[in-house]
Amino acid sequence: MFFERPESGEIAVLVHIDFGRGSETEDPREFEELVLSAGGDPVAFIMASRQAPDSRTFVGSGKVAEIAQTVEEHGAQIVIFNHTLSPSQERNLEREFKCRVLDRTGLILDIFAQRARTHEGKLQVELAQLEHMSTRLVRGWTHLERQKGGIGLRGPGETQLETDRRLLRARIKAILGRLDKVRRQREQGRRSRRRAEVPTVALVGYTNAGKSTLFNRLTASGVFAADQLFATLDPTLRRLELEHAGAVILADTVGFISHLPHRLVEAFKATLEETRSADLLLNVVDAASGERDQHRFHVQEVLDEIGATDVPQIEVYNKIDCLEMGPRLDRDDEGRPVRVWLSASTGEGIDLLLQAIAERVADDMVDENLDLDPGQSRLRAALYQLGAVASEEFGDDGVSHLHVRLPRVEWDRLLASEHHH
Repeated sequence: MFFERPESGEIAVLVHIDFGRGSETEDPREFEELVLSAGGDPVAFIMASRQAPDSRTFVGSGKVAEIAQTVEEHGAQIVIFNHTLSPSQERNLEREFKCRVLDRTGLILDIFAQRARTHEGKLQVELAQLEHMSTRLVRGWTHLERQKGGIGLRGPGETQLETDRRLLRARIKAILGRLDKVRRQREQGRRSRRRAEVPTVALVGYTNAGKSTLFNRLTASGVFAADQLFATLDPTLRRLELEHAGAVILADTVGFISHLPHRLVEAFKATLEETRSADLLLNVVDAASGERDQHRFHVQEVLDEIGATDVPQIEVYNKIDCLEMGPRLDRDDEGRPVRVWLSASTGEGIDLLLQAIAERVADDMVDENLDLDPGQSRLRAALYQLGAVASEEFGDDGVSHLHVRLPRVEWDRLLASEHHH
């Protein structure tokens, strides 16, 4: 390898073994999506089937040799298994491949760590990472065990391993304490309401439903001024300019994953925390999938559990190119757009989705021009405090002409308080 590939993630070799145990097998396509969303660059996908995992290396010796050769050919930096590996299997494989080995749990944790934005989300993810690590502690220290000490390693008769276990336990305990506090605080104060600024639209849905494709398609389509600030700040947030509805922030969340390892469930929910404060959810469904309805049900269940039931949503039925049907927009009895059929990969129906988002967002926003005379300074101050004033000009007669944009609930509240005074 003489040249680095530009801007690519870590070069990864993917391994998926089919144990033929009926339906419990993971979906290889979903696996590839996961690796991509973790920022990996998959260069090879090795598949095999076995009766049962090998206790030492998980796969048989022939496969080990084949993977090692693939790693060498591609100069891969990491081998990722679509399975749960034991700590010793991970270690043995790293020795064989001479590069990092990651299992499914480690991969998912990495994605959560990149996506967690709220304080609670970060804590939950760190907790899961520590718990995952504590089973793998034997790892880095085996070569030090023999030295029994050495500068900076001499404890009062305590091996490095014991020190680490103790530090980990203390750290886990501290995090549990902080999580507890976060929860109590949340119950006390109503979530400080977000400023009346740019509405957030969050994408939710299964990993393989085409969420990232849709996210990229929306942010790249001509309507939008890509906002450089966000682009560098966070790969999962973009600012979009919608016609007739001003700007929205599009947020891509962590994808739902089938057979999520049990101890990652809390971290997963916490990573989705911020969808509670979104103004609109786009629930992306793979319309061509046989498990479409189970997935929809499962997504809804999780949204209920994290308290996002009341957030308005538009269902996005993706992959209509596989269904041989055209794009369309479904409305409910009140005429509100509730479902859009489209294809994120071909771009068919994207315009309908944009229209639906604009309608649903504008629905909740007031966009008005006001003339306030000097006696209404209280109202003017209140509008400024809400961050609702888009522009202001003063007339000669001391009247100020304001252009305001704010959520309808805030607007109604202001009007009500004006009546009282």
